[in-house]
Amino acid sequence: MTTGTRPARRPLHLRARSIGLVALGGTLGTALREVLALSLPAPAGTVPWTVLGINLTGSALLGLLLEVLARRGPDEGRRNDLRLLVGTGVLGGFTTYSALAVDTVLLAGTSPVLALAYGLGSVVAGLAAAALGIVAGRALHRRPAHDPDSTDPTDADPRRGEGAS
Repeated sequence: MTTGTRPARRPLHLRARSIGLVALGGTLGTALREVLALSLPAPAGTVPWTVLGINLTGSALLGLLLEVLARRGPDEGRRNDLRLLVGTGVLGGFTTYSALAVDTVLLAGTSPVLALAYGLGSVVAGLAAAALGIVAGRALHRRPAHDPDSTDPTDADPRRGEGAS
């Protein structure tokens, strides 16, 4: 199938480069998570704080990354590569829904109330962490407001040829 004179590009999930970026990032993120989980294990019947911290950190970083990338332009080129490598790969491998689910079930065997609090609290806190990451991304992208009445030539936009030469 072609569009105009150029052949249509393969879907992103079928491109070897994209698959490689996600696989590389996923390997790194999963390895980092495993090192942390093995280094700081939770005793049986207690809240797995390491997994909770991993998921909250990953949620916040993903919100930050995606907000910054979205504000810098279309999801193309380096921005797309960074999203695939770090967002989908590293942070996708770093965070873990499966450990959250297993830990919640294991907690339910000893303390159903704690399991419910952990499971629901993780999801709600994850959403809040992602929102904080988005807010941080917005704050990083903000620039000081330009005063149109300013006579300071350094305030001019050099791309438009305004201001001091």
